[in-house]
Amino acid sequence: MKFSKFICLLLFLGVFSCKNNSEYSTSITLGQSTSQPKLVVGVVVDQMRFDYLNRYKNKFTSNGFSRLINQGYSCNNHHFNFIPTYTGPGHASIFTGTTPSVHGIIGNSWYDKETGSTVYCTTDKAYTPVGATAKYGQVSPRNMKVTTLADQNRLFTQMKGKTIGVSIKDRGAVFPSGHTANGAYWFEGLSEAKWMTSSYYMDTLPQWVQDFNAPTKISSYLQTWNTLYDISLYDESGPDLSDYEEGFKGKLTTEFPYDLSALMELNEGYDIIKSTPFGNTMITDFALSAIEAEGLGADDYTDFLTISYSSTDYIGHNFGVNSVEIQDAYLRLDLELERLLNYLDANVGAGKYTLFLTSDHGAADVPSFLTDIHIPSGYVPQNSFTSLYTNLKKKYGVSDLIKKISNNQVFLNQDRIAGLKVNLEDVQKFVVNQIISYPHVKKAYTATTMQTRYFKDGVEKMLQNGYNQKLSGDVLFTLESGVISYGPKGTTHGSGYNYDTHVPLLFFGNGIHPGKTYERTSVTDIAPTISALLGIAFPSGTTGNVIEEVIY
Repeated sequence: MKFSKFICLLLFLGVFSCKNNSEYSTSITLGQSTSQPKLVVGVVVDQMRFDYLNRYKNKFTSNGFSRLINQGYSCNNHHFNFIPTYTGPGHASIFTGTTPSVHGIIGNSWYDKETGSTVYCTTDKAYTPVGATAKYGQVSPRNMKVTTLADQNRLFTQMKGKTIGVSIKDRGAVFPSGHTANGAYWFEGLSEAKWMTSSYYMDTLPQWVQDFNAPTKISSYLQTWNTLYDISLYDESGPDLSDYEEGFKGKLTTEFPYDLSALMELNEGYDIIKSTPFGNTMITDFALSAIEAEGLGADDYTDFLTISYSSTDYIGHNFGVNSVEIQDAYLRLDLELERLLNYLDANVGAGKYTLFLTSDHGAADVPSFLTDIHIPSGYVPQNSFTSLYTNLKKKYGVSDLIKKISNNQVFLNQDRIAGLKVNLEDVQKFVVNQIISYPHVKKAYTATTMQTRYFKDGVEKMLQNGYNQKLSGDVLFTLESGVISYGPKGTTHGSGYNYDTHVPLLFFGNGIHPGKTYERTSVTDIAPTISALLGIAFPSGTTGNVIEEVIY
């Protein structure tokens, strides 16, 4: 009797278990099919500091940046965790989830120790320009040594999910879209005025790109740049007439308006579009054309679109972070984001796409401006290290121990040092002891230190994350806060200070849990977070962490 009751109990539990497993399996299957975004859009705003979100928020519409913030998830203490904070390394790190120490993009350009020449980050002479005859048209992502988010999605979907990369800059299109992209496109201005690509991706431009390149289409962006609103409303910025701005050649003052058609001849032809908000308008137009022509988000396989809004960087370099020009650029970019989101809602479907927005780096206030208001700042002239060559010659008796000083790194002639039977680390230490005494140099470290010690935090950790044993120099140094190696007008970036590292990170759309955090997050956390959302493998070199609060 007891035995038969036991058998009945087992049968009951088996039926119950099967029923529930069946329902659970069905719910999981349905959940997977409905929760996967049809399209992931990765937006990078070149040179966007985090504080712009707060500085200009009262002038933004409710449907651009504000919509992303209010309906999405905002990481308000988001930073780059490496030096140097440049465009190439920034874009590569966002989409690989790791730092230059792993992915190998240590600068926009760097000194190649093997060839003794300077290498541009995307240059690959195995390929040729397609669509234009650009100076830097021999391009591929091969210098980036690991996979990206988009690569992993392509692998996961058996190459059925598409990837398209769009930017005015080649490095802003190539690195985000990865090694397996269906297409990466950038703009060649000068006298050509064409969107182009590389034979790495294809042999001829698709018809939709050729159509976009119609002369009348590109010329339409040569407008007169005036402020979007009455200039008296731009009280979040400094005066329009400023001694801290470079401006355009052919115009005596840096004041609105700017007639681009009249100024283009003295300002690299059609390249002048890049340095105005109309460059970002062109990027949006091109991206929307890509979505339509490539059918992005139109089937059951998740596609990727990467968009890098580059014009904000050109404008920031030219006019500085406190200019009316940079504010106007962001007020207009806010409208571009609204237009992008509206198009995605209408054509992919509201709630059927996921978008994240961040930046590749920030920027410093113009040092001459900081000096005038008594904030420590300054400039490092190009000839600052002349005495280093002289003192090395006095010490070792030869004049060719330095091959190159590039990206705040000193590359030594290691073969020459070996021939002198001198210890390499001793020479490295000598260089460190020399340059640490120079004006405006904050810290200096040998490559040996980077290789043999582990730093947990601070600028030392950031240098270590940016140090690549195979590619980087023998000595690394940093400058003091507010100090740049640049001209007296306009500004730049590249340091480990907050003005260069603190950038926005906004998540929005399918699978995103609305909210915000002030916990510190890093650029390397973006890729694993989106990977977790999609349920795909992390990019091969990922060192960041999933921001769990972001996703459902």
